[in-house]
Amino acid sequence: MTLLAEMEAILGPEGLIRQDADRARYDQGARYDRGVSLAVLRPADTRQVAACVAAAARHGARIVPQGANTGLVAGSTPDDSGTDLILSLERLKDIAIDGDNASARVGAGVLLSDLNAQAAAEGYVLPIDLGADPSVGGMVATNTGGARFLRYGDMRANVLGLTAVLPDGRVLSMGRGLRKDNTGPDWKHLLIGTSGAFGIVTEVELRLSPVPGDTAVAVLVPAGPDTILPLLRQAERRFGMMLTAFEGMSGAAIRAALDHVPSLRDPFAPDPVPDYAILMEISRTAAMPGDPPLDDLLQGSLGALTEEAPELLADARFGRPGQGWALRHALSEGVRAAGKLIAFDLSFRRGDTMRFCARMREELSLTHPEVVVCDFGHIGDGGVHFNLVVPPASPCATDPAAEAALRDRVVRVAVRDFGGSFSAEHAIGRRNQAYYDAYADPVLRGLAGGLLRTLGGARIGAARFD
Repeated sequence: MTLLAEMEAILGPEGLIRQDADRARYDQGARYDRGVSLAVLRPADTRQVAACVAAAARHGARIVPQGANTGLVAGSTPDDSGTDLILSLERLKDIAIDGDNASARVGAGVLLSDLNAQAAAEGYVLPIDLGADPSVGGMVATNTGGARFLRYGDMRANVLGLTAVLPDGRVLSMGRGLRKDNTGPDWKHLLIGTSGAFGIVTEVELRLSPVPGDTAVAVLVPAGPDTILPLLRQAERRFGMMLTAFEGMSGAAIRAALDHVPSLRDPFAPDPVPDYAILMEISRTAAMPGDPPLDDLLQGSLGALTEEAPELLADARFGRPGQGWALRHALSEGVRAAGKLIAFDLSFRRGDTMRFCARMREELSLTHPEVVVCDFGHIGDGGVHFNLVVPPASPCATDPAAEAALRDRVVRVAVRDFGGSFSAEHAIGRRNQAYYDAYADPVLRGLAGGLLRTLGGARIGAARFD
């Protein structure tokens, strides 16, 4: 029996997509990555996923798991060979909320928005804030962090258990919704953030958090780059666990968003957009008797900070939280519309984040003066989306070798000179493969490859860890 005939026997005709036109939306990624698949598999449950993986192993075929296909590093799309099988998890949509355990058991194909809509009825939320609407399985595969990492952590911090299909087709369930379980190695972490290479996640048990009942937001203008980290430390000291987000936004990124997203309100008008701004959020589940309104607490604390340390803060703008977050979430769309985008997802020790950005701005002003740096990101946890907008006339816009050289230079400075990571929260896809090969610890690479050889079976995922 041929490979596709066996897959159709497992899935039925509605579970196998072979026509070019029908495969198009699966072959095209969220931004610039596109490949050509042999077929799209759409299993309805874990049993069918396991049967498909086992069949792929027998035929020597590669499977690329795919959730909502919102990733940015070519981790969920096929290559150009026309031989990859996309395994879409979009039909795995079960949601079960356990209010007593403050957890949810969900299928890997469940969208974040759908999970939170159902969890909200019980007073809970999965508090991973993203500009996209990914699937839960994709969030696990990439170990998504997001804008509220500072308070709630990444997916690793919120996954209590999962079910996965190993490369040989065996099904493994790890974790039982327990927050404490030290009976052996926590194997589920091999599946989180490794792009599906060690197994395809089909179900996830997630820790939920209470829906915040009260939120306040301010847009801060630091007095200078050197005052950003002192401002963060002051915010942590004054607000403690109420500090939910501390998001940096360069002036260039803000201007791109305001230029290309007409629905946005300019929080600085009629003044010009500053060189840098910070979206800071505090929240609490509920106010206690006698507690001031959160807006008053935020404004009062920042007013006191201005009196005590006037050298730190140049300005603060207050408004409805939705307006501040609308600006933050529009930054990606704005920079994409501003020109050809060369994007990096980097992470540093918190004290190095702004130093790296300053170093690269200085270097690029000399070597690539036509490039506009539109960085933004999670200053509170050391993450930065370092985006370069390239005009059409630049060699980096027309010559793949020139673009690759620029990419290599930025990553080299980030990793070698600053000890940073070339993938903060997008995991390893084809876009990051060369950097994994160049910079990952050889001993750890050997361990990963040895484990994959021990597991055997089909090759899963766009990334290689061997």
